[in-house]
Amino acid sequence: MIYFWVGLAGMLGAILRYLVGIMIFTDSTFPYSTLIINLIGSFLLAWLTTNFFKRLSISPDTATIVGTGLVGAFTTFSTLSVETVQLFQNGHPLLGIVYVTISIFGGLGMCRLGFYMNQEAQES
Repeated sequence: MIYFWVGLAGMLGAILRYLVGIMIFTDSTFPYSTLIINLIGSFLLAWLTTNFFKRLSISPDTATIVGTGLVGAFTTFSTLSVETVQLFQNGHPLLGIVYVTISIFGGLGMCRLGFYMNQEAQES
């Protein structure tokens, strides 16, 4: 049964990703929408899975549904990869390098912020 719920949450995450992508779409060569979605997702996954679920007594199954299904479908490494290759193929290698660099280090930073915010909330 958990497979069904993870799939349903994944469907919702994909729809959210699409809607956020539409809201922040630009005609720019740089893929801002995917970058912002992945940074938000990095923060959310860290914030939700570090003590937040424990504080609310969320079951491991529900944590899997939200973490893997919803947030996992909201973010996308495959789009990051395709957009990076497209930047290189379209003659924008510097933008491709900037995109990957911001995605990786920005994602790690947002993840750290999610961990930090849970630690601060726990200490309060």
